[in-house]
Amino acid sequence: MNKDIVIGFLVGIIATFLGLLVAIQIFGNDDNWLVVLKQSAQRGILTKMISLGALPNLAIFFFFLRKKKDNRAQGVLIATMLVFIITMIIKFFN
Repeated sequence: MNKDIVIGFLVGIIATFLGLLVAIQIFGNDDNWLVVLKQSAQRGILTKMISLGALPNLAIFFFFLRKKKDNRAQGVLIATMLVFIITMIIKFFN
């Protein structure tokens, strides 16, 4: 059970990272993603980019639910909540 939650958590974190990279490629002005992250932080849209990056977790969550992998879906949900907390910390303390 705990192994499935950890697997779901890792899948959720990786999907968020890959989603963030896709959002950077779509909305960024530069090929270097670190430069785009710095520019988005300066313009105040970093939290929006992170939120867009977390969208693939929605599809993965429902995929795990459909396959009756509830513990993995729980891990994805935990990863999404962690991303939410990090996003709120960045938004309110930046």
